[in-house]
Amino acid sequence: MYRRSLLGAALAAPALLAIPVRAQGTITLNGASQFGDDHPYTKALVRFEELVKQYYGKPVNFVLHKNSSLGLEKQYFEYMAQGRAVDYAIVSPAHMSTFSKAAPFVDAPFLFRDTAHWNAVLDQDMFKPVADEVEKRARVAMIGYGGGGVRNIFFNKRVTNLAGLKGLKVRVQGAPIWSRTFSAIGMSPTVIAYNEIYNAIQNNVIDGGENEAAGVEQMRFYEVAPQLSMTQHAITIRPLCVSTQVLGRLPNDLQAAIRRAGREASAFHRTAEAGADSQILETLEKGGRLHRVEFTERAEMKRLVDPVMAAYAREIDAEGILNRINALTA
Repeated sequence: MYRRSLLGAALAAPALLAIPVRAQGTITLNGASQFGDDHPYTKALVRFEELVKQYYGKPVNFVLHKNSSLGLEKQYFEYMAQGRAVDYAIVSPAHMSTFSKAAPFVDAPFLFRDTAHWNAVLDQDMFKPVADEVEKRARVAMIGYGGGGVRNIFFNKRVTNLAGLKGLKVRVQGAPIWSRTFSAIGMSPTVIAYNEIYNAIQNNVIDGGENEAAGVEQMRFYEVAPQLSMTQHAITIRPLCVSTQVLGRLPNDLQAAIRRAGREASAFHRTAEAGADSQILETLEKGGRLHRVEFTERAEMKRLVDPVMAAYAREIDAEGILNRINALTA
């Protein structure tokens, strides 16, 4: 049923399906980004292209479709799972939940203590069982882990503590763990498309949303919700993904170049995004477009979320991963 619905959606967009993997004997790979040239995701994908060309050493074309011209990340992942239209992209793990219940666990709220802990988890490849499951069921390989943005909640009013959060409608990602954790904190989580957040806040459908600094800047969320509560509730992990159906049709040396480039481009992404976070917020604040609001009860927020995370880990058979993450000293 699901495959049929995906095929129906794809057939409704014949232009997407017409994009070839090979054109006139030269291999062409199509990528997609929701964002423009200045966003870390797009920069990482450009770096990926450069590295593949360097390591492959033979002609290969890359076409990167930017600014959501091929839809949003959820669609990119579905296209990669079909082996058509999008060959590579950076995708939030929340959009992989149809194929793997454990995928959204990769960057769930309050999973990491700080950036050092986050880096240590990635360096030890603790999410390999999740990546293996995604590759088996969705036929999409995670060839590198980017991200590094610290997520906070933006509102159209100042919120400094848990009492202020009570009952507020906040947009969250579609994976169940996000709704469950935000509900445990006392908020009213609402799932809407990423590109609808701005208008939803403007029209008082929701009170705010949560995002890392690069997203707040790129999507201009500060125009409708300039009060940024520094909840620091998550550090992003954004896998660089490749369709294994496409990968399997490529020469072995190109496959090797893609996998090597994926790891290195994702390391570049992590450094770029983590480094840009505070700089972006500082620039926005100095320009009077955004105000950082100290959130005084982060520890209490985490205490409310911990039982939800533990129950979720049991539900998706990820208790072992969670225990290893919690035990890791960084």
